[in-house]
Amino acid sequence: MITQLLRAEWLKIKRKGLWFLALLGPIGVVALQMVNYGVRKDYLLAQSDDDWGYYLSNVGGFTPMALILGLVILTSLMASIENESNGWKQWIALPISKMSVYASKFIIVAVLLFVSSCVLTILTLLYGRTLELGENIPWLQLLMNSFYPYLASLALVGLHLWIAIISQHQGVTITIGIMGVIICMMSYYLPDWVIWKWPTLMNDWNNPLINVALGVGAAIILLVIGMWDFNRRDVA
Repeated sequence: MITQLLRAEWLKIKRKGLWFLALLGPIGVVALQMVNYGVRKDYLLAQSDDDWGYYLSNVGGFTPMALILGLVILTSLMASIENESNGWKQWIALPISKMSVYASKFIIVAVLLFVSSCVLTILTLLYGRTLELGENIPWLQLLMNSFYPYLASLALVGLHLWIAIISQHQGVTITIGIMGVIICMMSYYLPDWVIWKWPTLMNDWNNPLINVALGVGAAIILLVIGMWDFNRRDVA
């Protein structure tokens, strides 16, 4: 059942620009570094003996904000597509579980963000090579830079998808998302339990795996809560 739902979802979003948005995020993050290094490459290379490490930290500084903004827009669009086409009633009229419908939305957004993280990895590597940062590429750090924030942000996918689906006005979802981006920018001053801090991978233990575990664990909890809540609601 879930496989059929996912196929239907892919067909539905095919011409809605969601793939373009998923690609726009990583392109924008790396483009900022192209401007940054294009303007002051010599200065930046002089800041650290580890050219690759410093470059990846610069890329990583913008990744969480791009992720949060991206997932907010994607979840909002997933809900608005159904609202505009009266799709909720069509889904519920079929002999399928409402929980499965909700779960399929979550999976689609998670997959789009995963693809976005893959693209970020490739673009980060390609531009790093053009900067001639050296042959000793820190592959582990490169992968952690791209996928740890993604895993830590899955909790926000669960939260914002829930908000987007239960909210009658998508402006509420976008407003909360923008506030989340602002909160993310102030993560250094926030306690570790703040969910918008997790994609930054910062915590008092200086261990990014804690944020990953929190993000994945909270994502499962929020997904279950969202599925339960959606199942008990009368869909308009």
